[in-house]
Amino acid sequence: MTSTARTVWTPSADDVADTNIARFASWLRETRGLDVGTYDQMWQWSVDHLEQFWAAVWEYYEIGDPVPDDEVLIDRRMPGAEWFPHARANVAEYILRPRSDDGEVAIVTVGETGAPVEITWGGLRRQVASLAATMRRLGVREGDVVASFLPNIGETLVAGLATASLGAIWSGVGQDYAAQAATDRFAQLEPVLLFAADGHVFNGIPRDQRASVTELRSNLPTVRHVIGVTRLGHGLDDTIDFAVAVGDDVPFEPVDTPFGHPLWVLFSSGTTGLPKGIVHSHGGVLVEQVQMLGLNWDLRATDRYTWYTSPSWVMWNTVLAALGAGSSVVCFDGAPMATGPRSLWNLVAEQQVTIFGTSPGFLAASQDAGVRPAAQHDLSALRIMGSTGAPLPERAFDYVTQEVGDLPLFSMSGGTDVAGAFALGAPNVPVWAGELPVRGLGVAVEAWDDEGRRVVDRVGELVVTHPMPSMPIHFWADADGSKYRAAYFETFPGVWRHGDWITISDRGSVIVHGRSDSTLNRHGVRMGSADIYAAVESMPEVAEALVIGAEEIDGGYWMPLFVVLQPGVELDDVTVSTMRTRIREMASPRHVPDEIIAVRGIPHTRTGKKLEVPIKRLIQGVELAQVVSPAVVDDVSLLEDFRVIAAQRLDEVRSRMVPQDG
Repeated sequence: MTSTARTVWTPSADDVADTNIARFASWLRETRGLDVGTYDQMWQWSVDHLEQFWAAVWEYYEIGDPVPDDEVLIDRRMPGAEWFPHARANVAEYILRPRSDDGEVAIVTVGETGAPVEITWGGLRRQVASLAATMRRLGVREGDVVASFLPNIGETLVAGLATASLGAIWSGVGQDYAAQAATDRFAQLEPVLLFAADGHVFNGIPRDQRASVTELRSNLPTVRHVIGVTRLGHGLDDTIDFAVAVGDDVPFEPVDTPFGHPLWVLFSSGTTGLPKGIVHSHGGVLVEQVQMLGLNWDLRATDRYTWYTSPSWVMWNTVLAALGAGSSVVCFDGAPMATGPRSLWNLVAEQQVTIFGTSPGFLAASQDAGVRPAAQHDLSALRIMGSTGAPLPERAFDYVTQEVGDLPLFSMSGGTDVAGAFALGAPNVPVWAGELPVRGLGVAVEAWDDEGRRVVDRVGELVVTHPMPSMPIHFWADADGSKYRAAYFETFPGVWRHGDWITISDRGSVIVHGRSDSTLNRHGVRMGSADIYAAVESMPEVAEALVIGAEEIDGGYWMPLFVVLQPGVELDDVTVSTMRTRIREMASPRHVPDEIIAVRGIPHTRTGKKLEVPIKRLIQGVELAQVVSPAVVDDVSLLEDFRVIAAQRLDEVRSRMVPQDG
């Protein structure tokens, strides 16, 4: 792999000298006597000496008073590692420390219609302080859960920061989720307060969410108050208006929370049953995000950062964290190609974005539409691009190099589970096409074979052999920790197994081959099959269904839905349309499959579990004999049906890759 990797970007010596990571290395040399001038040296030191590394991050970024190395990590067990037991940290307090002038812009909200709305740093501090005071008057206390059903707008960031400042626990989804999908997540948490909007404009269509908010409120009996945001001009009945809630001029009084205090609940994709609530801590998120954004993404107070995301996805949480560098952020509430394939590029140009994050799907769509970003827009401010959510094919790197400019495109792998990154880019390391240049600092990532042996230049399971401070402190409603252990630690006890196939090169770069489990991962957003099954299998025409999402060899992503119909039912246009509509309304537009295919049966294990992963691997071209043992399958003959479908699909993909004459 090393000999064939193509370099698509290389930092100059001057560029490297002017990076945050170079300044951090100099500080380590001056204060610790360490020589870790290259990324490889720093990474190796960071995983060999976890306590020293995280103590240095804590001190360098002035999160709190210096902490002795022997008080950083008291217990290394996974799960159960105990970080910074005597330290205090509050995310909102840290983010809102004065780093920029009050009159400078902190947040810009851009929608598909209307003018951008700016919040200055002074305005942000005032709004968060006022909203926190309002929430306190409404009875929100430390440890209470606050739920949010808001789009990607500045008000969502204000609400998240106010919640964190109180020591309450935040949990949010975007309005791309149907009310039932939001209920499946929030009802577990028993929130006391709900933030909601009357709707928003998406892909040129006003999406009135008043009925969804009413349904959601009726499904959440513990909610005592609702604070409403008006986006479509309708407003919400029986709510406290957000503008009123942030209207007072009061002191900012954040709670002094312990390092391990719960910050937010993010959710797993819900592949099996209800989505699992993943709880992260204030301190764990802070130390992970400040070093990841500061050192790997080179984020500075002079930057303007945006990631195309939804509050349902962990990348929204990085937008919130980016404020901690004193940088400004842009929240885009809309579809990426609402007014055409150049919509999002136009936002990057108009807002003078310096760090722009997106997904492989968006880059592929831009390329296929013939968009030439640098030729058609002023991208002179843009200096770094990022992509996450799925493996990034080589052609995306070539597209950015040729049509965006001489800047790094950092593919990143990590996510909801750790609120951070396992592998990503670095400003002092070249970028190779199709690869993630480095492993995250302080993250002991390895590739293991089935026997638990480390492999290099071979495909293996992504594992993390030492604890990270941003690993979940627990799952919600998992008193004995059994769900948490089952999610990550059963395959290799005491070692985190993430569920990705990766290859680590002898240079330390990483190639992500896709999920080794059955999580759907479409357009950069992980989703669960359970929401789709709930919509389709409740139809009287459908006996059973199976959905998979497969990364394909040409860089595409195919998400077919296989359905077993009841006797006498045909898969005609009306039935297909009904299925698509139900999925869109009961889950979200992102859950709608690329294709719906009728099959005679769905294969299961003998314990009744659908064979999602084996079918996915078949679709990706793996031989039938290698994907599953016939001894564990309830009806082996059904596998042959899927093998035929997989072979046909693979032929179609290969035909797309053959250059056409003329």
